[in-house]
Amino acid sequence: MTSTAQPATADKRASVVLLVACLGQFLVVLDVSIVNVALPAIRTDLGFDATGLQWVVNAYALTFAGFLLLGGRAADLFGQKRVYLAGLALFCAASLAGGLADSAGLLVAARALQGVGAAVLSPATLTILATTFTDPSARTRAVARWSAAGAAAGAIGSVLGGVLTEYLSWRWVLLINVPVGGAVVAAAFVVLAERAVPTARRLDVTGAILVTAGFSLVAYGTAQTHEHGWGAVQALGPIGAGVAALALFLLVEARFATAPLVPLGIFKVRAISAASVIMVLVGAAFFAMWYFLSLYMQNVLHYSAIRAGLGFLPHTAAIIVGARSAPALMRRFGPRAVLILGAVLGTAGFLWQARLGEDTSYAAGLLGPAIVMCLGSGLLFTPVAALATGAAPGSEAGLVSGLINTARQVGGSIGLAALATVAASAAAPVVGYQHAFLAAAAALALIVPLSFALPKPAGP
Repeated sequence: MTSTAQPATADKRASVVLLVACLGQFLVVLDVSIVNVALPAIRTDLGFDATGLQWVVNAYALTFAGFLLLGGRAADLFGQKRVYLAGLALFCAASLAGGLADSAGLLVAARALQGVGAAVLSPATLTILATTFTDPSARTRAVARWSAAGAAAGAIGSVLGGVLTEYLSWRWVLLINVPVGGAVVAAAFVVLAERAVPTARRLDVTGAILVTAGFSLVAYGTAQTHEHGWGAVQALGPIGAGVAALALFLLVEARFATAPLVPLGIFKVRAISAASVIMVLVGAAFFAMWYFLSLYMQNVLHYSAIRAGLGFLPHTAAIIVGARSAPALMRRFGPRAVLILGAVLGTAGFLWQARLGEDTSYAAGLLGPAIVMCLGSGLLFTPVAALATGAAPGSEAGLVSGLINTARQVGGSIGLAALATVAASAAAPVVGYQHAFLAAAAALALIVPLSFALPKPAGP
């Protein structure tokens, strides 16, 4: 009786732990998609200008990218339960501050803090799964459900953001994290177990701050070029300071950090260097897609927030189909072929989307491009990750995975700043969106030649 009850209790606890981990990841991903639909309402309420509005997205993305690797290391050094709770608590507190913000600056600052919380929380969720599910098949199933939670958050976020913005206020796209996150914190405090942690704890906080500041300053300076021009001190000053911060980051990582955030020697592996560049381009294109389509549907086609949210469902569905199809296609045709297919589809979809006009109907001008470019997006990530992690030593597979995710976030942030400037420089909003989609198509087209820098995987 006792022997039967103990496994049942263990299985039940493991299921609750899985739920807690999935909910943490769900909130992290939700906060990307849920905000996009609320952007026009945020702009009207807080007085953002055309280039400033992108910082509602970018402040979150940049700090998330800059502190992601640090967050993963923190879970190993300080304990998964402590780090999970700390990350989620910071995420919820920043959500509350953002939901109550009465100025553009306060909202951007709150979004930046949310990004830090997400960077601490997200890696901890995977660490929890890895230590809870020790059987390989059980761990695979758990990670699959964790991935599905992220995909579901992307789909639900657009619709939920529309509902909350339409019937309550844009503020609730942030405030909703507080009660949900509070309940998850309480559950995590009860069900998560802490494991032993090393006594020697070294975190490269300096590196994380420098790389985040560097990319943020470059993005800010790029956004200033719309108003002041590329030769103005208002643009060159931040860009120069950002480049200096990034150079200092490289120096710290190479010479002074005892536990470097990014061991620079890893980039000597050709596959990892090429994969990082490819993911920067992927992030630049697809971050911009969500941002500009949200503005286009609501500001030009005059969709309600709910209708705009529903309009993104085909995009999410196509990404899921592409992602689920990629492994089977890779087994048959190889990862490089799938990577090229994804890049070609993405490029074609963005070129098609660039034909939008003042009165484009959803069925004629949005649905087709959505399916094509998002199928391409879904196909891209898996072969890049497979080629890069396959070229890395086994002990560094986690580091490489983190680098690829960071590259995508950084690319999205810098790309969004650049494309928002391109769009704002046009004579009319629709023309600006067309230019932005053309630039995104050009970025994805570069992936095709870059794919040949990736080595072929070893044969069976």
